[in-house]
Amino acid sequence: MTELNIQEILKRLPHRYPFLLVDRVTEYERGVSLRAIKNVTMNEPHFQGHFPGFPVMPGVLIIEALAQAAAILAFISEDKYGENATVYFAGIDKARFRKPVTPGDQLELSATVSRRRAGMWQIETTARVAGFEVASALLMATLRERVQ
Repeated sequence: MTELNIQEILKRLPHRYPFLLVDRVTEYERGVSLRAIKNVTMNEPHFQGHFPGFPVMPGVLIIEALAQAAAILAFISEDKYGENATVYFAGIDKARFRKPVTPGDQLELSATVSRRRAGMWQIETTARVAGFEVASALLMATLRERVQ
């Protein structure tokens, strides 16, 4: 079980502020699973309009955070980096939202490979806050060499 700091994450993902939604990888096992965190803060731009007076993290951004955690798992598992490969999002099933996520929360992201075949990854993902599940989804993705 190994950690990745923000510099290691930036080497693997093409995302940058304000769209980078993974702050730290707390542990991973190549080809199996990954755990990461996203610190939710009031200074994120989406909170200005979602919703004034009651800031709630948009569900699509929670799914994006889960997708980024899944992409990091694929990059680690294939020993690839963001400059030489890209993870393409291919589908989503069984997305569920159970509780609002608000500023001050820390999203605990988990991604577990459920199937990997012919270049396609199927990854079960879950987001938790303080141990309680707030969202989950089954994500499909493919990792491809980047064509210049």
